[in-house]
Amino acid sequence: MAPQRSRIETTVALEGDSPCIAEARHLAADFLSQAQAEHGVPVTARAMDLTQLVVSELVTNALKYAPGPVLLALRIVGDLLEVAVWDSDPVLPVARAADVGRVGQHGLEIVMAICEGFEVRREPVGKHITARIGLLSDTHADADAR
Repeated sequence: MAPQRSRIETTVALEGDSPCIAEARHLAADFLSQAQAEHGVPVTARAMDLTQLVVSELVTNALKYAPGPVLLALRIVGDLLEVAVWDSDPVLPVARAADVGRVGQHGLEIVMAICEGFEVRREPVGKHITARIGLLSDTHADADAR
């Protein structure tokens, strides 16, 4: 039986301006680096890159479509990182149908393709989006297996 880890998580409120997207990416990278250094959590370089991409896409969408602050929560659950974003807009996002001619607006499709889990739920105020990223993902063979 594997030893139980203490709960490893952080939450931050982000104000609605462009620099906070980079701040969110840096926060996520620092969070994973600290989890590795202080708690011995294994995190591959690919998982680190995917995490920063997912955080960037989810925070960008929240800032683009919702007024007010955005909450970003990061939590390690077993071999997964949960990236949760809350915003004040109650409209749930929907991935668009594939269209090779469309320029942009592929962020949600990308997030859903690279994550091991994705869920959206409406809250009493706004919505809560959670993406789960495998911390041990290291090759594209993981995606091929799906």
